[in-house]
Amino acid sequence: MNSEPSGSRLRYFPITLLPTVMGLAGLAIVFLKFQHFSHVEQPIGRWLLYGVTVWFAFVAAVYLAKLVRYPAEVKAEFLHPIRINFFAAISICLLLLAIGYLEIGQVAPARVLWWIGAPLHLFLLLVILHGWFHKHYKIQSFNPAWFIPVVGPLLVPIAGVAFADPEVSWFFFAIGIIYWIVLLAVFVNRIFFHDPLPQKLVPTLFILIAPPAVGFISYVKLTGVLDPFARILFYFGVFNALMLLTMIGQFRRIPYFVSWWGYTFPMCAFTISLFLMFKESQLPVFRTAALVMTVLTTLTILLVMVKTLIVAARGGICVPED
Repeated sequence: MNSEPSGSRLRYFPITLLPTVMGLAGLAIVFLKFQHFSHVEQPIGRWLLYGVTVWFAFVAAVYLAKLVRYPAEVKAEFLHPIRINFFAAISICLLLLAIGYLEIGQVAPARVLWWIGAPLHLFLLLVILHGWFHKHYKIQSFNPAWFIPVVGPLLVPIAGVAFADPEVSWFFFAIGIIYWIVLLAVFVNRIFFHDPLPQKLVPTLFILIAPPAVGFISYVKLTGVLDPFARILFYFGVFNALMLLTMIGQFRRIPYFVSWWGYTFPMCAFTISLFLMFKESQLPVFRTAALVMTVLTTLTILLVMVKTLIVAARGGICVPED
């Protein structure tokens, strides 16, 4: 494996590495929220944000090089019924970085990132939806990764309320909420009445936490209130987290795949939603839950990162997949 030429590594550099950026950017925001929450000045979140920015630039540059040198491989990924959804992670990464920089008060880079990320995500979403509408997919190809494109519109208002007319944020929020509900119905049908997910895709079940958690954060940003709809979004996210907790034994038996990164961003989104719920409700239970989830999320991401580095060092990442 390690003797493969670097060109072969580039050829098989997967679009599915983008969730590494999403997870680490989410963790940076978690630490920034924890800093505000604890009123303790600590640089971890800020420096992690800077590091993730560099990592995103690296991943984007390498994938751009792949596009130039191996366009057929990129086209194959884009036409793949599962991998196409990860292209939406490009703009999601930009939106997450925008949220992070806004959180530390660096408005100028946040604005640039948001104004690139929001229109780009709309474009990618339209392209992906065009594929959904005009191609025939078997129900077995559906899995939680299909939710990735619709999480993006729910992220837009979080920083968007600071950079554009509120109607722009409402536009994106409406898209995300409605398509999340539509895809949720498809997902339930897929899980209840068809073959179980392949083992390597089981970690993507954690993506189910992300839409309600991000939707809750986005909705509160837009309205400024904790109303019944906000509570519905939040508690549905809590229920999904509890449901996944009952499956912990199954997750522990899964060998390492890059899809392990599917655990990371949803856990970050859920943790941030707990911080926000405590801020709005002032109930101690949410304070405790937010602190516990901060620890669990940090440990999970450290574990996934270490396993990824070990597998990468052994030459097991940028290789052909079955």
